[in-house]
This record gives sequence, C-alpha cells and structure tokens, in this order.
Amino acid sequence: MADTPQPVDCGDMRPHPYRAVLFDLGNVVIEVDFRRVLASWQPESTLSSQALAQAFAFDAPYEQHETGALDADGYFAHLRQQLGLRCNDDAMRHGWNAVFVRPIEETLALIHAISPHVPCYALSNTNAVHVAEMQRAYPQVLSCFRHVFASNEIGYRKPQPQAFRHVLEAIGVPAHEVLFFDDAQENVDGALACGIEAVLVRSPRDVREALAAAGLLPAA
Repeated sequence: MADTPQPVDCGDMRPHPYRAVLFDLGNVVIEVDFRRVLASWQPESTLSSQALAQAFAFDAPYEQHETGALDADGYFAHLRQQLGLRCNDDAMRHGWNAVFVRPIEETLALIHAISPHVPCYALSNTNAVHVAEMQRAYPQVLSCFRHVFASNEIGYRKPQPQAFRHVLEAIGVPAHEVLFFDDAQENVDGALACGIEAVLVRSPRDVREALAAAGLLPAA
C-alpha cells in the first residue's frame, strides 16, 4: 500500500522552477467564517443558536451545490427545512454571503509580488451565489489571478483528483511544476496525490515562507 501523502515541510523545500502557483480562496486569500452565516439566519429560525449550529452540515446537498449539481433555489430549500428557517430569498442570500469577512491583505501582497514572475491561479470549492458576491465585493482580489477555477463551474470539488487535473490541463503546466496553497489538510493531500507540491496554510506566514523557500520570493 502506498504511503499517505504528507504536507510539505516549508523548511525542507528547495528552490524550484515553478511555472504556476495555485491558491485556495477561503481562509487563504479571503477570510471566511460560517458562524456569521448562522448568526444572520438565527433570528429567522425555529431553532436555538446551539441547535442551529448542530443542524448545519457540510452534507451531500452542500457538495452538490458546490459542483453545480444543485442550484441555489434547491439548496436554500434544503437549508430552510434542515435549519427551520423562515427567511425569504433575499434574507437567505444575505445570510449565505455573510460568510465573507475580509481580504487577507498579507497574502494578497505576496501574490502581487510574485505574479509578474509566475502565473497565479485560484481553485476554490464554492457556488454560484458566493462567486457572484466575490465578484461584487472583492473584484480587486479576483483580478490578482489569471483565472479563478470555481468548483461549481468545473463540476468537481477539491480534493477530487478531477478538480486538480482540470486545472493542470487548463493551464498547461505539469503537476510537479505547480505550487498549491490550501487551508484544508484533505485538499493538500489530494494535491500531493496528483503530484502537485502543496502547502497547508494556517496563516500568511506559511505562504510567505513557502514562496521564499521555493525561490519565488526573497527571504525577509
């Protein structure tokens, strides 16, 4: 049996001629917090705050919504039933979009620093409503990337290998020449299994150290 892929240890990385850098969006480039979604909906729920938090799940309909198999109306209908919500469509969308907190400026500065020298792309597990909100609220963030690969548009979610293969085929770069940043261990493992160098992000410092170690950014 093959060994389980391990996340990259930034301290062991060596300069490498990467031809593309791939970023997750949520909590890598844009801070997100699902507690804000539930707080927005709670006044319109028959459930208590605690029960609402327990009832919300990243379940099969959530994943179907993120691959475009279930549209917003269908997913919101599921949430209304699951969470005891009496929200109208506007309130549902407002609460759903409350997940976004702010751009992570430290990481954006790093992307601006490297993008003249190496193409930067984004790969995000997301949905049409959130894509539209990011386009409205954070156009300066999305414009940092040559292309944003959204799961609802490509039909696959990380860590599915098809998601990574779609990106590799679209950008025309071999897996071993791509450096990927994500805040979820399962997505890092999925990228590594596809031959992509991957870094687990817990803070912008992880991004900075990995870029510097890879020879893409001068060490501070």
